[in-house]
Amino acid sequence: MRRAIVMTIGVILALIVAVPVAFGQSGPTMLVDGLDVRTAASGLATPVSMAFIGRDDMLVLEKNTGKVQRVVNGVVQSQAVLDLAVNSGSERGLLGIALHPNFPTNPGVYLYWTESTTGADSNLLSEVPLLGNRVDRFVWNGSTLTFDRNLIKLRAYQADGGQSLRGNHNGGVIRFGPDGKLYVIVGDVGRRGQMQNLGDGPTGPGISDDQFGGPEPDDAHLTSVILRLNDDGTSPTDNPFYAAGAAIGGEAGANIQKIFAYGIRNSFGMSFDPRSGNLWTQENGDDAFDELNLVRPGMNGGWVQIMGPASRIRQYKGIEVDDSNSLQQLRWPPTNIADSPAEARSRLFALPGSVYSDPEFSWKHAVAPAGLGFVKGSGLGRKYRGDLFVGAATINLKGGYLFHFNLTRKRNALTVNDAQLKDRVADNRAKFGFAESKSLLIGRGFGVGTDIQTGPSGKLYVVSPSEGVIYEIHRKGTN
Repeated sequence: MRRAIVMTIGVILALIVAVPVAFGQSGPTMLVDGLDVRTAASGLATPVSMAFIGRDDMLVLEKNTGKVQRVVNGVVQSQAVLDLAVNSGSERGLLGIALHPNFPTNPGVYLYWTESTTGADSNLLSEVPLLGNRVDRFVWNGSTLTFDRNLIKLRAYQADGGQSLRGNHNGGVIRFGPDGKLYVIVGDVGRRGQMQNLGDGPTGPGISDDQFGGPEPDDAHLTSVILRLNDDGTSPTDNPFYAAGAAIGGEAGANIQKIFAYGIRNSFGMSFDPRSGNLWTQENGDDAFDELNLVRPGMNGGWVQIMGPASRIRQYKGIEVDDSNSLQQLRWPPTNIADSPAEARSRLFALPGSVYSDPEFSWKHAVAPAGLGFVKGSGLGRKYRGDLFVGAATINLKGGYLFHFNLTRKRNALTVNDAQLKDRVADNRAKFGFAESKSLLIGRGFGVGTDIQTGPSGKLYVVSPSEGVIYEIHRKGTN
């Protein structure tokens, strides 16, 4: 069962290199009156993320080719504005884009990508540097992107504990917040150390995280985190663990100063609420408890000790033991998961000032969410203003679902009107099961949806790598 999520995001995206394959059968459909969907751009190879540089002018990342394509009025231009030599094995590749908050006055374009060691595109899992995931700043001159500087290099290579090579859980979404800082989300990359709430590593005191050291978050082990950086890559002095990192010192201490949150397993979605400025993410479990999270400064998300609400720790343990018995790390099997909420919380690795928080919403068995984004403005009508949309990392459920959530007036929680969801958990009975999620469904047939953003026109855009297209959600009767 555990391999299903890897098949959806990892293998599907690895196979679609040059020719988009339509998995959505009859295409996407909106399931509410008043909204419709059309194809805004097609002919793309594994598009994964986008950024608008004008009203009908966007830069689109192709995960597997390493190309940044320009799409003007729905037409992919003949020449890519940048072509990077990427390693696209599994969930690696060209993954995230963010424009400087003062763009185009400041022409900085930031990219998260996985470097190939060959100097050419590669999908072989071995052909990547240890620190092969990188965030770089490029400069936009109106037609091309030119390298300016590297901000940070992060762990990409996965091979330890007698396991086969892997290339997943890289994260890769980057966003500038309303505070002008750059936020970078990184999955666990298969690591088991302090940032995964194992203070002494996977097997006990004195044992390293892997063949490269750890469990401290030195450069080779800075994973399971959301980083908050200045636009030049330096650490803001008001980061939640800045003082703690200074006290620890060394490479690990300097990295801790960059951290905004930790204890994160894997994520394909991160977005700022346009009304409150709050940061929201989705997080994929292994077999149990996919999550939606409101991320506050200093949050400890709980992984690997906790997924889903702490009160459901027995269900988390039971599902993972029954379905996989590995949690993708042979040296810390799910039989090690605590038997009570109190025991689980007592095991968390506590940086000074860290705060554990339950997810705002979760699914008991994995449904594999992916991109998420807010509706900015009233382009879809006032009833959807400020609402949250969530896409799928799999085509196994409704051909690629699109979920819809309202937020409370204070914008610090999700509003649910379904009595079954008052506990903020959809109690589906099996992996990719749909029980208790019917009231959340607003669209289907979108394929894998890795990025959801409101465009300058107020319409909502969904990037689908499995379909090779970008969809536009709009009000019926509008062009």
